[in-house]
Amino acid sequence: MAAPLPNGRSVGEIIDRVKGLSDRPQVSLGQVIEEFGEASFVPGLMVPALIVVSPLSGIFFLPTIMGLTIALISGQILIGRRHLWLPGVLVARSLPGARVGMVSGFLERLGLWVDRHTRARLELLLRWPFGLLAPLGCFVSGLSMPFLELVPLSSSILGAAVVCFSVSILARDGVLLLCGLAFMGLAAMVPTLVIARF
Repeated sequence: MAAPLPNGRSVGEIIDRVKGLSDRPQVSLGQVIEEFGEASFVPGLMVPALIVVSPLSGIFFLPTIMGLTIALISGQILIGRRHLWLPGVLVARSLPGARVGMVSGFLERLGLWVDRHTRARLELLLRWPFGLLAPLGCFVSGLSMPFLELVPLSSSILGAAVVCFSVSILARDGVLLLCGLAFMGLAAMVPTLVIARF
């Protein structure tokens, strides 16, 4: 696998660059991708995942769109593409800039916390063949989001898993890779617990 280079040095930097777009009437996924360039695989994974983790996840059908975006981007990492491609129907999807600005405070606090607690650890888990685990985890999580959108918390937990996976690539932090796998396991348990209650 030819791993794409991370575009952005920290989670906080990525969030700041997205926040800079919030003064526009509408912020589209295409504008976000353009902000980071054609090799923006890691930000391309992280931004949809952060949206799913944030209060914006309450917008109907948004977790499904973000999940499909995550699956498409991580799939391209897995096949070794060097330049990111997304279909026009996803690139054109947008949110009001005001809404993006409203959640920026939440995302900034999250970004600061993540940046403070990440460093290069267990880097063996980010090397071949284990290096496939992070994009594969993103791919499975993204594909699962449309099916779990109506199950409370499931999509947000999967979003947290994708944040962990993408930050693990960015910071070379194998501990976060393990956290991502743990979040995936937790998300798989939620539907079972919901069904059991009924």
